[in-house]
Amino acid sequence: MTRLPGDPGPLRRVRYALGFRLPDEHRDWVRHDLTDAGWRGRLLRRHLAVMLPVCLAFLLLPGAWWIGAAAGLLALLTSTVTMLISADDVRRSRLRRHGLPPP
Repeated sequence: MTRLPGDPGPLRRVRYALGFRLPDEHRDWVRHDLTDAGWRGRLLRRHLAVMLPVCLAFLLLPGAWWIGAAAGLLALLTSTVTMLISADDVRRSRLRRHGLPPP
């Protein structure tokens, strides 16, 4: 993957995935991330990267393994559907948070 000018490092990418604001020096990267082709796929991959460890933690709960697996799968499916439904609102919010006009 080619790096763009203003591309944040790994720690800042994690913070960005969790919903934090990036410094102004990364504004062009944020604009590219949220407005160029494929922005929904990037948003979905970022969401899955955050949710998979949370859902796997359900397997550590005491009880039958299938209950933990079912709870994790339910959490993953419902959060993914919610993310897909609200993707436009999430994008608009992130653009405003970084001082960029919504498309």
